[in-house]
Amino acid sequence: MIEGGVPRGVTVRVPATTANLGVGFDVLGLALEMSATYHFQPADELLVTGCDSRYCGEDNLVWTSYLTACDELGIQPQPLHIHEDTPIPSSGGLGSSSTCVVAGIVAAQALGGRELDRSFTLSLATRIEGHPDNVAPAVMGGLVSSYVEDDVTVTTRWVIAPNLRFVCMSPPYRVLTADARKALPSMVPMSSVSWQVGRCLAMVSALASGNPADIAACCHDRIHEPYRAPLIPDFERLRDCALASGACTFLISGSGATMLAICDGSHSAERVERAVSELMPELWVRTMRASEHGVSAVATTC
Repeated sequence: MIEGGVPRGVTVRVPATTANLGVGFDVLGLALEMSATYHFQPADELLVTGCDSRYCGEDNLVWTSYLTACDELGIQPQPLHIHEDTPIPSSGGLGSSSTCVVAGIVAAQALGGRELDRSFTLSLATRIEGHPDNVAPAVMGGLVSSYVEDDVTVTTRWVIAPNLRFVCMSPPYRVLTADARKALPSMVPMSSVSWQVGRCLAMVSALASGNPADIAACCHDRIHEPYRAPLIPDFERLRDCALASGACTFLISGSGATMLAICDGSHSAERVERAVSELMPELWVRTMRASEHGVSAVATTC
């Protein structure tokens, strides 16, 4: 929460996220302990630093989200110096675009002298992104199930068991979200729907309890992973390596190309991280805990 009236500037931190978690297609999302940080200061004209030059113009997603939020709130926008400091890889799958959207919306509230309204932030971020599975945990923290009803994003939140570790691995190539969407079938059999719903509910319970056997038993997706896995050339060999090294399960994070191994404890995660790194040295690999904390904003004075 921002206190003391309108701040001179604001620093916004947004957690990385992983969506779907296998059987929770377009429904489940989880906040991770890695965060992207965005610094906002008033300026004479728009200046974006800290990111690839391709994203430093008027179409920067943080900036356009800020403008959209100002318009929704009836706040006069101002030119800003936006400095982005994010460790999230650009290969896709850890919510990098969601952090930009959420940061811009939160900055508009803070710089306009408003307190952080998570419900407003979530619903507007969902409209900008087009779906809530990444923005919901980015705003709320924890494990979040979400759906949209009459332009309002409705969420249910759980705390993840502390023993679980998430080994995130990003290859040196991307899978475009548009391509990942095109790979999906236009219809799925009724049997796949019932299969998926039952296992999605079981997955939520398993993540909350931290039972590795339950996670391994229920996390077998039929709706999106069989169609998206061929878009990730290294999926099968990394999956086989992670499971052989002790991972409970292996998933596509979001629509890829990032992949995710869920492990029971730090020692198991270390074995998996070491094994996949040796198999594919060019892989970006980090082991993370889940984060209970969503977006935060702190006023700055200079």
